[in-house]
Amino acid sequence: MKIVFMGTPDFAVPCLQALIHDGQEVVGVFTQPDKPKGRGYTMTPPPVKMCALEHHLPVYQPLSMRDGEALDILRGLSPDMIVVVAFGKILPEDILKLPPYGCVNVHASLLPEYRGAAPIQRAVLDGKTETGVTTMQMDVGLDTGDMLMKASLSIGENETAEELHDRLSALGAELIVRTVHAAAEGTLHPEPQDDAKSCYAAMLTKELSAIDFSQTAQSIHNQVRGLNSWPSASAVLNGKRIKLHSTRLTEGKGQPGEVLSLDPFVVACGEGALEILELQPEGKKKMDAKAFLNGLHDVSPKDLHFT
Repeated sequence: MKIVFMGTPDFAVPCLQALIHDGQEVVGVFTQPDKPKGRGYTMTPPPVKMCALEHHLPVYQPLSMRDGEALDILRGLSPDMIVVVAFGKILPEDILKLPPYGCVNVHASLLPEYRGAAPIQRAVLDGKTETGVTTMQMDVGLDTGDMLMKASLSIGENETAEELHDRLSALGAELIVRTVHAAAEGTLHPEPQDDAKSCYAAMLTKELSAIDFSQTAQSIHNQVRGLNSWPSASAVLNGKRIKLHSTRLTEGKGQPGEVLSLDPFVVACGEGALEILELQPEGKKKMDAKAFLNGLHDVSPKDLHFT
């Protein structure tokens, strides 16, 4: 099948690789423009572009999908299907209707749950124990098209959004290959989404970072996991802000924010307690709790308090 692939970040790369390795004819790759990164503001290509160039595929980086330029390119490429994975741009109706097999999106949730920009992180923040990937026939709505195939997996008790991201990315690669095969064989059975069961996974913001230790330990643990690796959950310890990168639930009672022990490093919450495993003081690198506490020199639990 002749396929045009549209995607931008790391999450999309395994899907592109899987289609190539499966022997599909990828006739073009659309991705976002290069962006300046780092202190030197060096122009850096998106991961999907780097993957496409490694496989000697033509790459297109239009600023807009609505000015007619992208449509003209696509007409020239004449794909049977357009596969879209975290592309980051909305496709207009004339592009959606162009390929005979339509535009198929790989979305990192079990639709209709978690439509939107941050389905992986929101599932972890909400304490879900299961999620997955859905391939969907795209329409003009935001993740509202008919569902084609699904694959699910369990979320680990201590699994972070970053770790889950990588597993879902691999799962999505498997699912898009299966979906393309089923489309070619005519065995897909599109299923409309039930809008009443939908929820929206809004984009993450730094305002989500601040930890409130009057919340339950489970809720804070979900916050730490869900915001890893960006924007990261953060707390103030003795007047200085630190990011919490890794925690686990443990036993303990005390006033919210009270440090109960240093070995292990345990803080009381509104209900239950949390062991801090990995953190990052402001302006410093990520470190484990033991290294952080060793740097404080001769402190006791009563000397420390989270606010």
